[in-house]
Amino acid sequence: MKIINITLIAILAFGLSTSFTTTNKEAITENVNELSWFTDFQKADAESKKTGKPIFGFFTGSDWCGWCTRLKANVFAKDDFKKWAKESVILLELDFPRKKQLPANIKAQNQQLAQVFKVRGYPTVWIFNTTRKADSKEISINQWGKLSYPRTEAGKESQKFLADAAKIFAAQKK
Repeated sequence: MKIINITLIAILAFGLSTSFTTTNKEAITENVNELSWFTDFQKADAESKKTGKPIFGFFTGSDWCGWCTRLKANVFAKDDFKKWAKESVILLELDFPRKKQLPANIKAQNQQLAQVFKVRGYPTVWIFNTTRKADSKEISINQWGKLSYPRTEAGKESQKFLADAAKIFAAQKK
């Protein structure tokens, strides 16, 4: 397990400044696949702490990335993934669209997290959790593992993706 100690002042500042003006409905997006995706790191992190589930950070280019669209269709839309996700993780979409405009705080948050996780391509999924020091704004990100589009035969993508995720979860139990 790799632990990154960072000070996420920008994320905290943006998250806190908008947490009072943003409704929960805006922080969670419901899609046609019946999965709830947070777009606000602060809210996803709070839900992670509340439930004890790690965060599933999905770095995507929603309106331009073909592999991201394929991942959504071939993995995220499948019943086995939906069941696993609802039971196992807190979903966080970190979008980098080219055609639509994100709120400034979400755009800055996504860029900062992409730098922290050293995202070099899309789609990239990081499973992680965080710990906070009570006396400072420092957040430690505990990186569990990284996933991408599963390389396997057509029609078996969700099974391969979930098997890879299971390996990441198993490594945490050691």
